Amino acid sequence: MRTSERTIVALMLGAALLATPALAFDGAPVNQRDTAIPMGSGPPVSVSKKSTSTVADPEHVKALSLAAEDGRAVAQWQLGQMYAAGDGVARDDLRAFDYFSRLARDHARDNPSEPQAVMVANAFVALARYYLSGIPNSTVKSDPDRAREMLYYAASYFGSADAQYDLARMYLRATNATPNELTYGTRWLGAAAQKGQRQAQALLGQMLFNGDRLPRQAARGLMWMALASDGASADDTWIKDSYAQALSRASEDDRAMAAQMLKYWLQGRHD
Repeated sequence: MRTSERTIVALMLGAALLATPALAFDGAPVNQRDTAIPMGSGPPVSVSKKSTSTVADPEHVKALSLAAEDGRAVAQWQLGQMYAAGDGVARDDLRAFDYFSRLARDHARDNPSEPQAVMVANAFVALARYYLSGIPNSTVKSDPDRAREMLYYAASYFGSADAQYDLARMYLRATNATPNELTYGTRWLGAAAQKGQRQAQALLGQMLFNGDRLPRQAARGLMWMALASDGASADDTWIKDSYAQALSRASEDDRAMAAQMLKYWLQGRHD
């Protein structure tokens, strides 16, 4: 039985496939120390990942550095994520920021359909995350407005689902958000969810299931949460947990309707 079919069956039975320890039912992990969102497409990178113990071949790093100086987008991206995550090299957020900046500056106008466009869009997202928090002991200070600009560009020009999700979170979590900001946030959230961005699917599902800033649609919210849980990684425990909690609270009718919605959604994706 395929995973999607198992998810539909689980909805009908009212049982989550993978239950995890309880976390906050508010769209975020309880542990707020590491709230960076893993990239949903392209090479994985997270600004807050801990350093690894693996040491990269110095000759390989040197070759990448020469290629990056030559303007090679792939080399700039690889070095950026290596230094951001401390993957094979000592973590250096400022160097990562520099490589991501070169990539974004030199390739901002690349055709969105080109293969390297995913890396460019992800570079904008990485830069936006740096601008949200700043880099300690550096000239890169927290600048939410600059972060929003970068996310908006990646979300609109490149159609990046990760940028759309980050942008949605900025609107939805803004203090004293205006009705327009809430509208923009939910629209960007929906766009990312439609593209399969799991965190966006989970958050949209929670909002719909709880009637949080959106009219309550329990069945539709449960459908989105089921989709998110079905594709969640081991690091996305909050997604699986929030789905398990919603499933335990949902009525039999809500579960049946969500299963039907999920079936139609999957059919539409395959047509």
